Amino acid sequence: MNFPQPLAHGQLVARYKRFFADVVLNDGTAITAHCPNPGAMLGVNTPGLGVWLSRSDDPKRKLAWTLELVEADGALVGINTLLTNRLVAEALAADAITELTGYDVHRREVKYGENSRIDFLLEKGSGERCWLEVKNCHLSRTPGLAEFPDCVAARSTKHLRELEAMVAAGDRAVALFVVQRTDCRAFSACAELDPAFAAGLDRAADAGVEVLVYACEMSHSAIALRHRIGWTRDATGSPGL
Repeated sequence: MNFPQPLAHGQLVARYKRFFADVVLNDGTAITAHCPNPGAMLGVNTPGLGVWLSRSDDPKRKLAWTLELVEADGALVGINTLLTNRLVAEALAADAITELTGYDVHRREVKYGENSRIDFLLEKGSGERCWLEVKNCHLSRTPGLAEFPDCVAARSTKHLRELEAMVAAGDRAVALFVVQRTDCRAFSACAELDPAFAAGLDRAADAGVEVLVYACEMSHSAIALRHRIGWTRDATGSPGL
């Protein structure tokens, strides 16, 4: 996925009310940007961090600028969760996710479960179906280790239960974590911040839900899913599926 225009660089002043970020651009201009991330943004919301922003010329937008990337711990970190499904859609179309090739139809936002919509429903002409739930991951508190979530994520835990139900019904179900960081080689559920989600992920995997984690190749001009990284199921280091 290419950014449509060159990104502008600046320094983060403050991120507040979840969807707002005050930034000073390199030329000294102070702006308020849209922050497309509903999470806590732990570790990537510290005042003074370098940030990269896109600008829209749409006159209908209240905020022309959008926060896209943060420089943290020497890495580029993608914080725009609105891009995650787009990254996955491009990867699916290019057969870049080895474990999810061979499906004829990729449908998005299909209703299922408890008043939910699955991110992708993959279907084969033979009738085989794969329910694919996608989560964006940008938290890293230990060098090389990506974690999810960065705050209590009850909705994500509900999604895991719904994926379990799809497996019980005879379909395939996958939880895909997209790590928008350039410095992570492994992934773990963050039991410290959300023990219910961590337990739910283990339970879902035991029930047959496949857990995939893919890292991104990132630059100031483009982001793309590139390679699978390992999932550590618990603090003892037991490998994931």
